[in-house]
Amino acid sequence: MTKFIEVHWTSGSLDEARKISRFLVQEHYVACAQIVPWIESVFLWNNQLETAQESKILLKTHIDLYDKVKEVIQKNCSYQVPEITYTVIEGGNKEYLDWLSEVLHMNTST
Repeated sequence: MTKFIEVHWTSGSLDEARKISRFLVQEHYVACAQIVPWIESVFLWNNQLETAQESKILLKTHIDLYDKVKEVIQKNCSYQVPEITYTVIEGGNKEYLDWLSEVLHMNTST
């Protein structure tokens, strides 16, 4: 069965989020990028409590493309240690999953 994932990434700027997301979609590394333009994150960095305004990006792709997606983000984002995580999509609308497969040029029967 085809394993689709949703990659979660945060960016320090909306422009950066848009630029990288558009590249990932154009190259068929992801089928869809959803950008939540503004979130506030609270975290520890170098033992200091920090608050940052960020953009949250959700990327729909296939598990086999994760390393490429991660590489593109790491090479092009401004963060020293960017959040790049993923969750496996366990199920969903078959027509949507078929569309993911089509956009990513993959065969859903694999």
